[in-house]
Amino acid sequence: MQALTQWLDRGFRVLLVGLMAGMVTAVCWQVISRYALNDPAAWTEEMARFLLMWIGLLGACYAYREGQHLGVDLFPKSLSPARYRLWALCAHSLVILFSVMVLLIGGGRLVYLTASLNQTSAALGVPMSWIYMSLPLCGVMMIVYALDAMLHPEQPSTEGVMNDG
Repeated sequence: MQALTQWLDRGFRVLLVGLMAGMVTAVCWQVISRYALNDPAAWTEEMARFLLMWIGLLGACYAYREGQHLGVDLFPKSLSPARYRLWALCAHSLVILFSVMVLLIGGGRLVYLTASLNQTSAALGVPMSWIYMSLPLCGVMMIVYALDAMLHPEQPSTEGVMNDG
């Protein structure tokens, strides 16, 4: 499992860097075409918006994997190792439940609906199902990362936690 997650981590880093480079390029071209050429490109705003969606969702998966997601860690840091493992098991189980219900099922339905209706984006003309595919992909990745975290829980450091002793 760890070999799979390490391979996914490397792929995620490359993909996220590529998506960020694409978004920066699109926004820079929009600024140049608007102010320097006085002929704004129609596709850049939509491209930047779609790339931001993918970056946000996939970046959240990667941040979850790295333990950098938003969370209050005062309580888990104060737990004993045995209680921390139980807490981590519950927390990661909730992540899996959310990922299945919202990202996989809800996102999958959205992808299916937009694909069956042949919806395309206005400026780029790409199928919207491709854009919304980021939801189920993020769901699968969150489940893989949550399962890995459940198999290999790490006790956070207690640095900064107030002790009564």
